Amino acid sequence: MDFSIPKGAKIGVAMSGGVDSSVVAALLAEQGYQIFGMMLRLWSEPGLEAANRCCTPDAMARAKHVAGQLGIPFYAIDARDVFRETVVQYFIDGYTNGVTPNPCLACNRHIRWEFLLNRALALDADFMATGHYARLQREPGKPVRLLRGIDPGKDQSYVLSVLNQAQLRRAVFPIGELQKAEVRALADKFGLPSASVKDSQDLCFLAGRDYPNFLRRHAPESVNSGEIVSREGEVLGQHNGLAFYTIGQRKGLGIARPEPLYVLEKEPRANRLVVGTKDQLGQSNLRTHQVNWVSGRPEQEPFRAEVKTRYTAQAEPGLVTPSEDGQFKVQFDRPLRDITPGQAAVAYRNDEAIVFGIIRGEGAAETSFKEVKLFE
Repeated sequence: MDFSIPKGAKIGVAMSGGVDSSVVAALLAEQGYQIFGMMLRLWSEPGLEAANRCCTPDAMARAKHVAGQLGIPFYAIDARDVFRETVVQYFIDGYTNGVTPNPCLACNRHIRWEFLLNRALALDADFMATGHYARLQREPGKPVRLLRGIDPGKDQSYVLSVLNQAQLRRAVFPIGELQKAEVRALADKFGLPSASVKDSQDLCFLAGRDYPNFLRRHAPESVNSGEIVSREGEVLGQHNGLAFYTIGQRKGLGIARPEPLYVLEKEPRANRLVVGTKDQLGQSNLRTHQVNWVSGRPEQEPFRAEVKTRYTAQAEPGLVTPSEDGQFKVQFDRPLRDITPGQAAVAYRNDEAIVFGIIRGEGAAETSFKEVKLFE
């Protein structure tokens, strides 16, 4: 628990019907805070409205049950239009423009910590709590520090590093100090109906379906076939659409060669997929745009850090060099195989998230896709 939150504070709890947010609500109620629950109704494709993994009818029923069990108010909030316009469009625009986006970043930035936070504040909340596995450190007169969650397998500071200081000052993450097993044990202790609910790993708006067919329906221009070429420009085959491939991919290329080939990069302007051998795969540096310095104060000098290039990736050591315009680049200590434009690079110093940035493409990919906005 974050004991720097005043006891008389009113806290809106973002609920999903899952075990994490249910335990958050129960813990805050046990601590005597004034709390209320909120759950978002999110967009899914027409005909699949009940299948969005974040707000199924069963999940809504569980969240309402938990709120009733705790004796707290509960609000269902319609976010379908804004979710479609921001998160889903971010996903579509990324793939259309040759990058591999992470829509969870847009969701945390614009839906949970802008749209939903504003609803909580309109209901006179002082703070908003979520079931994220992350920690905050608050000291008078200093920026709020965002720290990794205690459970390394569940840490979600990566997706929360899009938040600014105004948002972090309103945030409460009660389970960031806990292991997942401890959270499930607390759910049993509180007798919550979500105690045995499994975590969902799918993109919620895909409703359990595959993303290639989703793109075919909503962005057919992103699935045009084109050439597969070597670094030297030799045409080796045909791809089915750049959106269906990711950096480092080996399977599914449809090319018979004595030595396995891997996706090295995408060239959106030429609609070409560049492949090569394992020895050609990997790079030691990256550049970013759409940057968020978590403290609100950009660093001026290069610093050593551990940098994650995907949510599920291991943090890798390297040198982070800020630029005068607030962006940054990273020189890693060793080549990495899956640095992917459109994904995020998050730099950590010890357990603290220092800076977030979207990975830019190199070479042809650098100027061939329009900037997909995450921050205004």
